Amino acid sequence: MLLSLKDSIDWMNIMNQKIQDNKQYLTKLDQAIGDGDHGINMARGFNEVVSKLSVTEYESVSDVFKDVAMTLMGKVGGASGPLYGTAFLKMSLASKGKEVDQQVFATAVNDALQGIKQRGKSTEGEKTLVDVWAPVVNFFQKEQEVLPNALINCASEAVEESKTIKATKGRAAYLGERSVGHLDPGSVSSFYLFESLAEVLEKGA
Repeated sequence: MLLSLKDSIDWMNIMNQKIQDNKQYLTKLDQAIGDGDHGINMARGFNEVVSKLSVTEYESVSDVFKDVAMTLMGKVGGASGPLYGTAFLKMSLASKGKEVDQQVFATAVNDALQGIKQRGKSTEGEKTLVDVWAPVVNFFQKEQEVLPNALINCASEAVEESKTIKATKGRAAYLGERSVGHLDPGSVSSFYLFESLAEVLEKGA
């Protein structure tokens, strides 16, 4: 795979459209086990992201990721802004001065995952977006060739698997066993992120 400058901007535009289309769904998921604001916050944040990207000239993928990070940190409330912002900041640093091929991207998403874990003080198996990011990172590190459908399947399976997890982190942890069977909203929005990336890679294939 090779992620071009145009691809990185297309990725954010597709992601924004998915978030806007599923804002109510994300809100409903979050009302069940969280604060109920994930859909609203993410929709506002990614709307600001595409507004910023549409009026700015960029020279590299790294610069795009940096602006995405800063915008999300500044515009998204709750835990999502700092977590997604940290992820894109780590990806920006990992891709700085480089052509974003599969090896560079695999390093970038792994750095993003470590940043999310550190920022959220979380790890796998706690019913957070980490439970989607970790399998996706593993996918990029293991696969010789990134097939868009395989990426979607990996992220989709991770989301479904997270349903079975009892939450031990965040507001959902207060529900204890009752959190089992619910989808984590951050995991679902992370799925949209990687589904959007797969669609970009499919177009470029």
